[in-house]
Amino acid sequence: MTVTSYVRPGSLPEALDVLDREVESLMVMAGGTTVMPRINEGVAFPRVVMSLRQAGLDGLGVEDDVLRIGATTTLTRLAGQDAIAMLADAARSTGSWTIRNLATVGGNLFTPSPGGDVAVALLALDATVTLASSRGGRTIPLAALSRDAPGDRLAGDELVVELRVPVPRGPTAFEKLGRKRSDSPAVVTVAAAVRLRDGLVSEARLALGAMGPHPVRATQAERALVGSRLDRATIAAAADAAAEGGEPATDAIATGWYRRRMARLVVARVLGRLAAAEVGGRR
Repeated sequence: MTVTSYVRPGSLPEALDVLDREVESLMVMAGGTTVMPRINEGVAFPRVVMSLRQAGLDGLGVEDDVLRIGATTTLTRLAGQDAIAMLADAARSTGSWTIRNLATVGGNLFTPSPGGDVAVALLALDATVTLASSRGGRTIPLAALSRDAPGDRLAGDELVVELRVPVPRGPTAFEKLGRKRSDSPAVVTVAAAVRLRDGLVSEARLALGAMGPHPVRATQAERALVGSRLDRATIAAAADAAAEGGEPATDAIATGWYRRRMARLVVARVLGRLAAAEVGGRR
């Protein structure tokens, strides 16, 4: 089957109408940086391709201490916002500037591992995803979408329309290790956000990319952090737990063994940066 129709709706209701009519043969795209290679290489065979570029889903702004990001907001635009520095860092780490000018935040959620750098940061920031269909809308945690549980799975007639990210109240850090300094798939990606009270970690979120089929929360490592000081022993224990908890694949970028080894190193480095930020904040 080859593509016989390309549609570009001018609003969300128009897009949902197309989705209802063509749900069995439709492929949705925004920037096209993931979709078009799949079509051109003969991996995907949609009859209809729908672009969301003009559907009005590219808003970006802070409201009530929540950063609201439209699904078709480009990574270049996300990199330019200053409300959450970690998201800007993650966007700048993704691909080349030509890719970032096209690639969207919503599309990054579905980029296969070892991609999806922005999705890793969003997971650590406890982002939620707003979905829409002709039946209505709903909001779910990004973590639930990654789990692909029956109640949270993206239905065939639903679109991702917005992400909402609470502006963090504590230190955050992001780091991506690749084979090159830029424009490189990840060996491992790490994002962390913590809150501290009286020198102890009261809340911790640690997310890893390229350590499984999709970005994952390192829950064992988070438990090692909560209630402890960000000292050398705690950081080492959390790094060990994060590295052992993943299921890294072996591919053309790195072996699973190497990814696990580097995850331990990068997690320790990221948590060390959070500890330094906490010390600096007390001065």
